[in-house]
Amino acid sequence: MDRLTTLMERFTLEVKPATLRTATLVVTTGKDGGSGHVWFGRPGVGSDLPAETVRFSAEVDWGGSSNPLLAALPDRICFDLSRDQEAASLVNLMLSELAAARCGSASVINRLGEVMVVRLLRAQIEAGSTEPGLLAGLSDARLNRAIVAIHGNPGRNWRNDDLAGIAGLSLSRFAETFVAVVGETPAAYLRRWRLLLARQDLQKGDRVEAVARRYGYQSPEGFARAFRQHYGQKPLAMRGTRRTGAGGASVPV
Repeated sequence: MDRLTTLMERFTLEVKPATLRTATLVVTTGKDGGSGHVWFGRPGVGSDLPAETVRFSAEVDWGGSSNPLLAALPDRICFDLSRDQEAASLVNLMLSELAAARCGSASVINRLGEVMVVRLLRAQIEAGSTEPGLLAGLSDARLNRAIVAIHGNPGRNWRNDDLAGIAGLSLSRFAETFVAVVGETPAAYLRRWRLLLARQDLQKGDRVEAVARRYGYQSPEGFARAFRQHYGQKPLAMRGTRRTGAGGASVPV
C-alpha cells in the first residue's frame, strides 16, 4: 500500500534555497569531492557542518508541525548518497539547475527537491522508529494498512473492528498494538487527522457545514465543539485564512 501519496497530496511541499541558519535540507561533499550526504531536519540542521563541505542548502516547507509525518521525524536525518546513485543524480541535477539559473530553474529545483524528500521519507519508513508515532505506525507492516485507510477515507465511520480487519489482527491485538506503536488510540488518531484536514479546508474558505459532513460529523454543532476543544478556536475563526511560509502564520485571504 502507498503510505505517502495521501500525505503528499494533503500538504504542499516547497523547496527553495536558504542559508545554513534556516535550512532544513543540506547537501555536503564526500571525501572524493562528490555529493556525500543529505541532511534533513529542523531549521539549522546543517549549521554545525563545515561551510566548505556544503554544496547546497534549502528550506523545505511541507506543512510544518501540522504535518503529522514531518512532526514524527527525528530532529536530524543523515542520508548517505554513496548508497543511492539515483538520489545522487537528483542532487547533481539540482546543483546544475542552481548554477545555470536558467528559465524555470526554481520550479525544477522544487520538483527535484520534492522527489529527494520522498526518497528520504521512504528510507525512514523502511528503517522504522523506536519512538511511538506516525513514523513507527507507517513502518509497521500490519498497522500501516489501517493508517493508510484512515488517511484515504477520513469521513468514513471507522470502527476498531473495521480497522483491525484491514490490519489482519484481532480486535484486542489491534487496539493494543496501535496504542503501543502510534502512541494513541485509533479513534484519537482518526479524530486528530479529521480535524487537521478540516482546518485546512476551513482556511481555504469552505463552509463549516460542508466540512462537518465531509469528515463524518453528525452535525455542525458537534464538529464545532470538537474543533474548539482541539484548537481553542471556533471553526468560523479559521474560515477564509491560509497558511503562509515555513512558520505557518495564518493571514486573511
